[in-house]
Amino acid sequence: MKAFVDKDICIGCGACTGICPEVFDMDDDGLAVAKSEELTADVVDSAIEAQEGCPVCAISVD
Repeated sequence: MKAFVDKDICIGCGACTGICPEVFDMDDDGLAVAKSEELTADVVDSAIEAQEGCPVCAISVD
């Protein structure tokens, strides 16, 4: 599984980094980014929680 952030939708609220800092970070533009590597089993649940907590649905975990 991997996490993705749609930068066209992201508003830079930082909710995802608060929920799952192991996967999400903020870039220099103030928008969220997801680490490019495969998600490990220990962070999948929190990455999905970040997806569900995104106020603008900019995150997908597939």
